[in-house]
Amino acid sequence: MLALGKLLELTLAGREPAEKTQLTVEGVRMRWLSEGALEVRPPEARDNGLDLLLSAGIHGNETAPIELLDRLLHDIARGELKPRARILFLFGNPEAMRHGERFIEQDVNRLFNGRHELSSGFEALRACELERLAASFFNLPDRDRLHYDLHTAIRGSKIEQFALYPWKEGRQHSRHELARLRAAGMEAVLLQNKPSIVFSSYTYDKLDAESFTLELGKARPFGQNEGVNVSRLETLLKQIIEGSEPELAEESLEGLQLFSVAREIIKHSDSFHLNLPADIENFSELKKGYLLAEDIAQTRWIVEEEGARIIFPNPKVKNGLRAGILIVPTTGEDLV
Repeated sequence: MLALGKLLELTLAGREPAEKTQLTVEGVRMRWLSEGALEVRPPEARDNGLDLLLSAGIHGNETAPIELLDRLLHDIARGELKPRARILFLFGNPEAMRHGERFIEQDVNRLFNGRHELSSGFEALRACELERLAASFFNLPDRDRLHYDLHTAIRGSKIEQFALYPWKEGRQHSRHELARLRAAGMEAVLLQNKPSIVFSSYTYDKLDAESFTLELGKARPFGQNEGVNVSRLETLLKQIIEGSEPELAEESLEGLQLFSVAREIIKHSDSFHLNLPADIENFSELKKGYLLAEDIAQTRWIVEEEGARIIFPNPKVKNGLRAGILIVPTTGEDLV
């Protein structure tokens, strides 16, 4: 196997490869760009016009997605997986990966779309570098652009595998991409309706990629991910990489639950209190009239929506950040 196929090993060791560019027997070029960043380019005659960005480890303790990208890279380096797409593999926060922590100083996935410019520290610099790497990768004209940012959650979920689909004014969500997510094993998709500061929102909004945050299960340490089943996603990614995807039945999204954002719960002060059990699962239903949260100046969030559910509840975030999202079922009438 080519040494560059061991990107994860290099990243965890904090080492640069001796050779920055290597070729497989089939002429696939692997090029080390920066710590945790590797570009894969197929021979020109095999290139099918897709640029695929695969990122994981934006949160360093979310290891199942990191291990998935590691397996794909190994297969490419061995010549067992023969790409027809250009691919950029990114491990988002190497320092947090080495420590087995979600982040060291601040959450990298809250530092995109301009937020890193308002901050300081190495994780803000890393967010800036990730934006630069993605922008450079997606700078070729007349090509399809796809980005999957892979995560696992800090808590359990009543719907274990789901995706977040970013929003941009004047741009509609794609039925084809939703069918693709269903094929990848996603049980639900949250169709967002406002700008965001996460990585997938940056590539969707600024770089015109079809971009998604994928939540794949519960976060566990390296080597303990037997309970995180990514087999369907792994199969789909191999098909996308090799250009061998089966035809998708776009008319039918049967079994895929769609949700939209009703409100974001923003923590304004240290007085913030979230009236939920610490171990509440994502997608837990909340009754209408329930007092969800309280903050300074008698700020209160009361559930007003029918069928409301909560995802990503986290009262420990910094002031000014999102402490949870209230979502409701939707039909996805505006899909194209």
